[in-house]
Amino acid sequence: MDVKEVKVMKKILSANDKIASELRVELDKKGILFMNLMSSPGSGKTTLMELTAKNLGEKMCVIEGDIQTTLDADRIAKAGIQAYQINTGPFGGDCHLESSWIKSAIEEIDLEKVEFIFVENIGNLVCPAEFDVGAHINAVVLSVTEGEDKPLKYPLAFQTSSVCIISKIDLLPYLDIKIEDIRKNIQKVNPKMTIIELSAKNGDGLDGWIEFLKK
Repeated sequence: MDVKEVKVMKKILSANDKIASELRVELDKKGILFMNLMSSPGSGKTTLMELTAKNLGEKMCVIEGDIQTTLDADRIAKAGIQAYQINTGPFGGDCHLESSWIKSAIEEIDLEKVEFIFVENIGNLVCPAEFDVGAHINAVVLSVTEGEDKPLKYPLAFQTSSVCIISKIDLLPYLDIKIEDIRKNIQKVNPKMTIIELSAKNGDGLDGWIEFLKK
């Protein structure tokens, strides 16, 4: 007997993409940059947002995605920035965010007061890359402690992103890894990727990150 394909996932993604496109159009009209940050857990996304807040201040707000807790959103709020929490635990603990959830969060934001909206997606290099959340730019954060092979093992996150922040570069002297190898593997899966090397500990590379955002 022939095997028939069940197109449930296609329908889900189609509905998600429609809302995502509408969000982009709405934010375009208001001149707001919307960035989606993806990474493994512990790569430094929240710390990056705290550092970014020191430069952009109240011009930015952050939508936090987690399965449980408001720990990251609490950190952002302490930095004096609007923070909105999305927990996927009630939805079965999904390891990604969807555009309809993002839309609900954006409806709570006073869009006249912000120029930048960041989504800190759930820590995972697989699922978040499959769902368009309506961002203008996808960014992936890769810490040097994760090794140089991650872009090759999880290519979609790097292929769907236009910028990669290589974080924790201050730890390189203590690791058996070369940042040149990380760069080469990123460029193998996405030759057009903008790469920013950054240390939250000593601030190296932070100016380049802020300059990228303001462009």
